Amino acid sequence: MNTQSRHTPQGAQVTGEPWQITLGELDEKMGVQILEQSVERVVATMPVEGNRQSFGLLHGGASLAVGEAVGSWAAVIHASTLGKTAVGVDVSATHHKSARNGTITITATPIHLGRTLTTHEVLITNDDGVRLCTLRITNLLLEKK
Repeated sequence: MNTQSRHTPQGAQVTGEPWQITLGELDEKMGVQILEQSVERVVATMPVEGNRQSFGLLHGGASLAVGEAVGSWAAVIHASTLGKTAVGVDVSATHHKSARNGTITITATPIHLGRTLTTHEVLITNDDGVRLCTLRITNLLLEKK
């Protein structure tokens, strides 16, 4: 895998292989699966079933949780190429539509990849490619402890 990205900040030193995603407990319980991971793009899927609220719709909190996870993973992958790590400082979401069944696809792409901050757009779509939710997440890049 190429560690240099067209989004790597000018003058930034690339120090190693990008971090590889490891699912956390919540990710596993929600049924998240990773399809693609790079500085350029992180793509995951999650079933609607098991992540619905009491009215039978995909839970907005589930969308936010998985969207934040995918956006944060994207930030950590970038940070790792600089010898750093990332922590979330802001996330916002707009729910456009819901789903009752099927699988959602979560795609994070960079808006800004800096040496101290990253911002990613995270799109959540249904099986037909219809946008259900748009998130924006900003992460602070920190030196590893």
